[in-house]
Amino acid sequence: MSWLDKILPSRIRATKDEKGSVPEGLWHKCSKCNAVLYTAEFDKNKYVCPKCNHHERISARKRISIFLDKDNQEEMFNNLSPKDMLKFKDKEKYQEKLEKTQNKTGEKDALIVFRGNLKKIPVVVCAFEYSFFGGSMGSVVGEKLSRAVNQADVEKKPFICFSASGGARMQEGLTSLYQMSKVNSMLKKLSANKVPFISVLTDPTMGGVSASFAMIGDVVISEPGALIGFAGPRVIEQTVNEKLPENFQKSEFLLENGLIDLVIHRHELKKTIYSLLDIFQKK
Repeated sequence: MSWLDKILPSRIRATKDEKGSVPEGLWHKCSKCNAVLYTAEFDKNKYVCPKCNHHERISARKRISIFLDKDNQEEMFNNLSPKDMLKFKDKEKYQEKLEKTQNKTGEKDALIVFRGNLKKIPVVVCAFEYSFFGGSMGSVVGEKLSRAVNQADVEKKPFICFSASGGARMQEGLTSLYQMSKVNSMLKKLSANKVPFISVLTDPTMGGVSASFAMIGDVVISEPGALIGFAGPRVIEQTVNEKLPENFQKSEFLLENGLIDLVIHRHELKKTIYSLLDIFQKK
């Protein structure tokens, strides 16, 4: 016991000694304004900081849970798992890294697909899991997306995709890049059959995902402050040797320049997309 501990009143000493017993995860620190938030309240607020309105990244399952009605949710194509076809290795083998990431996230790959209801409107929904290889699009992600689009087409249900990705998965080479055209060709069929596709861009949506299906929805929506583009702003600045405009590649910048249709607060997403689908149904 230090000399300071000896002169502190017992009540203060007890409080000080008990700090270590506070459960981990009880508090959350906002990554933008550094406000310390009570985790339960932060979760209740859909992971949006009440101090600065920053939209924190959330897991794919949390996002779908928030979005769909609680009843009649059904996951699809969850039996698909990636393989190391190229025997790729950098600092470690791709297969080993896959297994570690699967164990850590509890997911088989970076996309989950559900069908369910949005305020009683039947829909097919998919969401990217950014914590799985940065939400990168490999062969399994492309296959699940293609199957989800086909399912929406067969059942004539609106298709909604929440993107959060760094782009194509480098460990799968050309197999990963092929998924861009594969998914786009399926979406062309969906469009021809007049089945709505609503694309929701969340932070971040970059690379091959932004360069393909994410930007061709019938309506393209983004959450506030989301980073959206192909190459990152630092890479662009180094390439062109110029300072980029303020908020370059942020959702508000893209909206101002006509590249997306809407920027919608997370609290309003469900209501907004329901309203859009209601309009599509009446046409």
